[in-house]
Amino acid sequence: MLLSALPFHHHENKSLTKLSTLYTIVCMNNLVISDKEAVTIKAIRNALVNFGKCPSLRELMGTLGYRSPRSVALLINKLISKGVLRRNSSGALQLVMDVNNSDNVQTINVPLVGTVACGIPILAEENIESWFPVSTKLAQPPHKYFLVRAKGDSMNQKGIKDGAFLLVRKQETANTADIIIALVDNEVTAKEYILSGDTVILKPCSNNKQHKPIVVTRDFQVQGVVVTTIQDLEG
Repeated sequence: MLLSALPFHHHENKSLTKLSTLYTIVCMNNLVISDKEAVTIKAIRNALVNFGKCPSLRELMGTLGYRSPRSVALLINKLISKGVLRRNSSGALQLVMDVNNSDNVQTINVPLVGTVACGIPILAEENIESWFPVSTKLAQPPHKYFLVRAKGDSMNQKGIKDGAFLLVRKQETANTADIIIALVDNEVTAKEYILSGDTVILKPCSNNKQHKPIVVTRDFQVQGVVVTTIQDLEG
């Protein structure tokens, strides 16, 4: 549960008043996040959303206004020790806890899937860029969900714009006219699912006629069905 960050009252003792000028305290499940750490988390989260990768120490140094990468490295290490960040098997940072939660909304953490490595499941650790809290009214348990970033204009007639985020319910089946997520040539793509006899047509819905349907066999595996489109995940 996230407790609202509020300034201390003036009648409290001087040490607490001094502390309040240095830190905004955010408590989540007894975890204390300083203002500096919260700003660092937001910078990492925004970079993941906008650029699909975690910023380097020097990029964070510029964003946060530090003169030395060592200061940023210390913040990163603190956030790793608190379980907010972690490094995957390749050493890349992952955001695994979001402090911008609300105590009056029930949420679950949903992974943002980036580039999909060849031959491994779509939700494998290597494919996950970050995690975001999503309302359980949208991501309804016990189903599994993931987020993907739309690229291009192949589905713009369905309201899916370039750069939008799609909330996807993970499942291996779909009905005709569902908007599904497919793995085609190791790339994640969103298309309208059309079952036609022994074949499946992955149909673009675009006013750009350069996009053509993709025809696959019936044993083609659906990765998930799009639940909703989110135009902006940047807080």
